[in-house]
Amino acid sequence: MWAALATCAWLPACSREKIAPPVVPAVPVLAAAVEQKDMPVDVQAIGAVEARSTVSVKTQITGELTGVFFKEGQDVKKGDLIFTLDKRPFEAEIKRQEANLQRDIAQAHLAHLDADRYAGLFKEGVVSKQQYDQAQANAQALDAAVQADNAALENARVQLIYCSIYSPITGRTGTLMIHQGNMIKANDTPFLVTINQIEPIYVTFPVPEQYLADIKRFAAAGSLAVKATIPGDNRPVLGKLSFIDNAVDQSTGTIKLKGQFANADRRLWPGQFVNVTLTLHAQPSAIVVPSQAVQNGQQGQFVFVIHPDLTVEARPVTVNRTSSGESIIDKGLTAGERVVTDGQLRLVPGSKVDIRIAVAPQPTSKRDQFREPRPVLRKEVRS
Repeated sequence: MWAALATCAWLPACSREKIAPPVVPAVPVLAAAVEQKDMPVDVQAIGAVEARSTVSVKTQITGELTGVFFKEGQDVKKGDLIFTLDKRPFEAEIKRQEANLQRDIAQAHLAHLDADRYAGLFKEGVVSKQQYDQAQANAQALDAAVQADNAALENARVQLIYCSIYSPITGRTGTLMIHQGNMIKANDTPFLVTINQIEPIYVTFPVPEQYLADIKRFAAAGSLAVKATIPGDNRPVLGKLSFIDNAVDQSTGTIKLKGQFANADRRLWPGQFVNVTLTLHAQPSAIVVPSQAVQNGQQGQFVFVIHPDLTVEARPVTVNRTSSGESIIDKGLTAGERVVTDGQLRLVPGSKVDIRIAVAPQPTSKRDQFREPRPVLRKEVRS
């Protein structure tokens, strides 16, 4: 009986106590502010680096290669001596042609004297008209022989000049294909060496023909900026559009473009593949968020917007395009709002969040310096 009374006395006390709801911890997230700024309208493509000029050096004469005045991979300037051939046969040919010229000059002089004598004798009636004409023809024939000798002598001098081969452009030499001491033939293959001009340099890239009208329109208003990014190197190389092909490739439906780059640091190399970004114009006052803030749901794309009380709202957005890790929002956000960029998997509408800051740790040893740093979340300090 006493136990029953004690139980009855305890029950009202229990009914008056309220059970506290469980405390839901705030979800740690990373956040970013919605920005309003000018955003470039870009066209992305894969391009190939090309030398501005490529010269395959050949010899124009046949002879022995007697000198090579550069090393493979060396830079040469226009006009630098790079090869020599044996000059002795050509110097001898010049002397032979000079002797022929002097002989024919002497014979032509004698023929003119004879022609003058026959002219006087013909007037006196001593010689016939045929003999007079023959003397005049001999003089004219020897004059022509002198002219032919001059031409042959000039050709021999040109052949001697060809014994010295000079660089036709400023550039970088490639592999030496024929070494000193070998006999080489005129215009034979392989080439002696190939020289590429790499300052400045071109990047050729195709874009779909649907962009052609806009490219021509904006290119007519001014030079268009082109950025080339080497795979594995996030530092873009800046240049400008220099060429639009005169026809669309019907097999691929693309138009070929070229960008010119100063390439003073020589980061671009002929034959290299690069990622190309052609900037057509800038879209003014665009609403921009980091691309990782945009999520895909059953109803479409959305972002988690953080309210001043640190609760979140799943808000639908309309994304125009994504460029360089940023998404341009046409509808759904205003500048100054904050959105969640990391930690969305644990969020539902109305969740409380704890905004953290991503900080990359400093390497503590030489071994750690070669590891990619992982972000560490720190709590945001709010004033």
